[in-house]
Amino acid sequence: MAYAAGVDVGSTQTKAAIVDEAGRIVARSLTDTGANVVQAAENAFAMALDDGKLREEEVEYVIGTGYGRYRVTFGNDQVTEISCHARGAVHLFPKTQTVVDMGGQDTKAIRVAPTGEVLDFCMNDKCAAGTGRFLGAAAAALGIPLDELGPRALASTRPVKISTTCTVFAESEVLSWLGKGKKIEDILWGVHVSIALRSAGLMQRVGIDDEVTFTGGVSRNPAVVEALEQRIQKKLNVSEECHYLGAVGAALFALDHILASRAGHPVEGVK
Repeated sequence: MAYAAGVDVGSTQTKAAIVDEAGRIVARSLTDTGANVVQAAENAFAMALDDGKLREEEVEYVIGTGYGRYRVTFGNDQVTEISCHARGAVHLFPKTQTVVDMGGQDTKAIRVAPTGEVLDFCMNDKCAAGTGRFLGAAAAALGIPLDELGPRALASTRPVKISTTCTVFAESEVLSWLGKGKKIEDILWGVHVSIALRSAGLMQRVGIDDEVTFTGGVSRNPAVVEALEQRIQKKLNVSEECHYLGAVGAALFALDHILASRAGHPVEGVK
């Protein structure tokens, strides 16, 4: 049995996934990226091997993805995170037509074919207002752990409107509402609604089809899921694996190389 791996080096977290010859996810891992990107990639891969009780030599091909994909120095190739999230989303939810990938620094909307091929995409390349970083600014302002933001926001009864379009000013606006006596839950729901509005705008530019899959680290935040579902009036495909779908997609591309090599067929590059 041969295995293939993908390592997704994101701005805040690095993920790794390993699949078997049938494309089944047999191992995964997650670690903070930190300042040493090369080390983060190595750590994530080692953790995934440990998770799957595998030896490094059992993994025949490794593909790096994410903003730090070229720092996966032990990898065999690199593929963009857009292609990898599309492939991973369709693998987990085969009817996926639209993907929204929300990470620490950016958000991407991707329209995909049934094969997982990217048909169109757009991203918020000018501002981090609709991303995990925006949530991080709110968490810092209120002194609340990041993983508590979603549950607290869902307890809101009279949400405030967050008007800033810049993460730099998010903290000051949050503190301003707090100074006016607004409840933390209502401020937080306003932050989540703001993120949903910006994400939905990106999705509309590529087209919001019936099957929408939410990938990336922010997919673990229940309030972002709820706010986005309310905005686009559709249920989102979300699972525990969604955080890892960039790495899963990279692993599936790596598997393509293994299987094509055995069959004697070259694999066309996906970048």
